[in-house]
Amino acid sequence: MDIESEMHTEPRVLVLGGSGFLGRHLCEHLVRMAWQVTVPTRRRANSLPLQVLPCLTVIEADVHDEATLVQLMAGHHAVVNLIGVLHGSEARFEAAHVTLPQRIASAMKRTGVRRLVHISALGADAQGPSRYQRSKARGEAALQAAGLELTILRPSVIFGAEDRFLNLFARLQETFPVMPLAGSTTRFQPVWVGDVAQAIVRCLQDHHTAGQIYEACGPEVFTLGQLVKRSGQWAGIRGGFGRPVIPLPHWAGWLQAATLEMMPGETLMSRDNLASMQVDNVCSGHVPGLQALGISPTALTGMAPTYLGHKGPHTPLDRLRAQHLTADPEKNRS
Repeated sequence: MDIESEMHTEPRVLVLGGSGFLGRHLCEHLVRMAWQVTVPTRRRANSLPLQVLPCLTVIEADVHDEATLVQLMAGHHAVVNLIGVLHGSEARFEAAHVTLPQRIASAMKRTGVRRLVHISALGADAQGPSRYQRSKARGEAALQAAGLELTILRPSVIFGAEDRFLNLFARLQETFPVMPLAGSTTRFQPVWVGDVAQAIVRCLQDHHTAGQIYEACGPEVFTLGQLVKRSGQWAGIRGGFGRPVIPLPHWAGWLQAATLEMMPGETLMSRDNLASMQVDNVCSGHVPGLQALGISPTALTGMAPTYLGHKGPHTPLDRLRAQHLTADPEKNRS
């Protein structure tokens, strides 16, 4: 039996990581269904777009504290964990991908909440070449051992209008005349953020998905070099031709990644990212995919050109953000 049919009132779901890229899309789906959603965040200012959505409560809290997790979970019917990191030390990966899931499981047992949808990653492997992949696998194992009603989703790289993937490649091509690229032959199967959000909703709605693992991939496979080239073309860089992509040998890519790690600001690529690209990021076919959830994956070639170059349509959440900031100039200046 699904959550909605079990409850006499609207289902209540706690979304950890709800203020992030995927989280904002998921929350939009849930409130459209009149679910009651709680989103904890370290800083309320990071979640201004969510605060205008009906049926959604933003709480400033540290989810890495187990006592806080227990308080947050009280009264909820399900938990969704979207929290993950792409860069950092072994300790940072361990804290986000292993220790936090362990604390989530412990808090769920203490509060009696049984249902959990956990977002892992395609390529999660205890023997994987990167710390990211290995830590994701250890987090999955910790949750599977906890005896919860658990569904695991493993998405490939996620694209969408606010992504830090294709948009990043397009912005770099606005600045640099050529694109030296490590891991250019690694294959990816990008999945649209709206499809991943819908997959999470389907898992929450269907109790039969508990105990299952699903891979979330789009219908098309590209090498990283092809994705970089097409992002420039779709963004209209150099008259729609994009910048030349120069594949780097492994040693040069390693040096490039090591240099980028030391630069100020958000890391563009790390040596651990490069290690992850030793294996292709495509669906294995050994576990169910989005089709098993009744979702026909959206093609990147049909969606990405509509938003790269900032000429495409905005999501409903973007429009709410614009309305909110226009109505409250003080928040626009914060």
